[in-house]
Amino acid sequence: MTVIGVTGPSGAGKSLFCSYFEEAGCLHLDCDKIYHTLVDSPSDCTRALEAEFDSSVINPDGSLCRPALAEIVFAPGADKLRAKLNKITHAFVLAEVRKAINSTDKKCAVIDAPLLFEAGYEKECNLTIALLAPYEERLERLRARDNRPVEALRARMAAAPSDEFYSSRASLTVINNGDSDKLSAAAMKILNEIK
Repeated sequence: MTVIGVTGPSGAGKSLFCSYFEEAGCLHLDCDKIYHTLVDSPSDCTRALEAEFDSSVINPDGSLCRPALAEIVFAPGADKLRAKLNKITHAFVLAEVRKAINSTDKKCAVIDAPLLFEAGYEKECNLTIALLAPYEERLERLRARDNRPVEALRARMAAAPSDEFYSSRASLTVINNGDSDKLSAAAMKILNEIK
């Protein structure tokens, strides 16, 4: 099993990039989707978050109130709180990733993990890829996707690591300039080289 870790800042196009690997037969594991599955109903993960951040981050049905938690962890100076959030959620998400990898018969898995290096999961990958994109393009993608105020999106982007953080740690860096044909070709080139 070849495990490819794809990381990079929000809005870089990681989901699209990983979908090209999936189309070529790789198992695609989206850590954000796994996280949402874990917190969209009562779970060990939501109970751990409630214990750390209090009941204000939990909806009446036991699911996570993501806007309430985001307000806490993306506030200016909230680095320590964000680190606590990540420590809790990484453990649950990575357990699901490992379970999926161990139960597939596919020869390749691509993991879309925005916090790949922060979670320490790069140690379990054969190859890591930093997917980067220009700031304004990322902002436009996030506006279209998240339907949140620009100020909130800029604050979230400002809380993320620099492009250099990703590129200095990854095996490869790919730039997504918005050309989907070039992005697909880059994914296929990588797959062909590791086969």
